Amino acid sequence: MTFVIGAACVDVMDRACVEECPVDCIYTGDRMAYIQPAECVDCGACEPVCPVEAIHLDSEIPAGQEQFVAENARFFAEPLPGRDAALGSPGGAAAVGEIGADTAFVAAYRS
Repeated sequence: MTFVIGAACVDVMDRACVEECPVDCIYTGDRMAYIQPAECVDCGACEPVCPVEAIHLDSEIPAGQEQFVAENARFFAEPLPGRDAALGSPGGAAAVGEIGADTAFVAAYRS
């Protein structure tokens, strides 16, 4: 299991979770943040600081938001718009900086 970020994060981008993450595995796209599943150590530090309660264990994502589990993984596994290669597991969000792109699903998402 790993933590994932759901629909409540879209267009919020508070970044409290990014600051709290001890392993620097939360990356910022254009409209929301994403947790790199291979880098996340499941410590849960990000979950209580999220002001919109968007962070959940992948097995406990709220009903109707199941696609966000796939999108969190897809953000790292497939090339994003404007990028030639997938992000993969870069080893830390701070070194990469803001990505400025989202998966097609999140880019088109309307709540």
